[in-house]
Amino acid sequence: MVARLCKGRKADVETAWRALRNEAMWVLEDEPSLAHLLEDVIFSRATPAEALAARLARRLAREDMPRATLEPLIRDVFTEHPLILHGAIRDMLAIYDRDPACFSPLEPVLFFKGFLALTTYRVSHQFWNDRRRWLALYLQSLSSEVFAVDIHPAARIGCGIMIDHATSFVVGETAIIEDDVSILHEVTLGGTGKETGDRHPVIRSGVLIGAGAKILGRVEIGTGSKVGAGSVVLEDVPAHSTVAGVPAVLVGRAGETNPAIAMNQLLDPGG
Repeated sequence: MVARLCKGRKADVETAWRALRNEAMWVLEDEPSLAHLLEDVIFSRATPAEALAARLARRLAREDMPRATLEPLIRDVFTEHPLILHGAIRDMLAIYDRDPACFSPLEPVLFFKGFLALTTYRVSHQFWNDRRRWLALYLQSLSSEVFAVDIHPAARIGCGIMIDHATSFVVGETAIIEDDVSILHEVTLGGTGKETGDRHPVIRSGVLIGAGAKILGRVEIGTGSKVGAGSVVLEDVPAHSTVAGVPAVLVGRAGETNPAIAMNQLLDPGG
């Protein structure tokens, strides 16, 4: 599923890894008290796959799944499925590019729960596809508990995704999020009842979803559209449009070609 959704340019994983190690050296000089964390996650690791596995295992390990068990499981997914690692690197770079509060690509890896929750989802999604569904659901549960982010492992999510702040972000089982989408906290991509089958939203590339928005049912948010904060979307949204309100209505054209990258949350009526 990652291969089909991640259609954009490939991230240069080795260049990103060198950047992370360089950033870690600067952080160590500036804040020696973080030496243990940096050594464990960055300096003692030979590859970004090992580094991401170490970071996730540090956060997610529990008595019923100790780090010594969890870390190799995660590392093997990144190692055996390079596109999953590529997707995580694309997410990291998207945050660094779009979030004015992010001053280093190392920040998401160490501290940003949106990035860590999304990376956990990427691992759980592979387990789901491998029919290791109990393990996939276990990781979903851990992520919900630790990061306050609940993404069903069967959902399909592309690359270059920024989940800003992330608290209370919920994604249902049949949701699809294409590449290069930006989503703020308390967003729900949910269903509307007890129906089965494709019952969750489809978010096309370039979409920006404001904080607290609820998008319910098998509705499609068109390419390059913008959903205003606090909106409740129950119907399809045309490409390059802006919707807002409860229920959401069309308020104009999106003011940018790619709202997800511009991160301008003004409604731009008539833009």
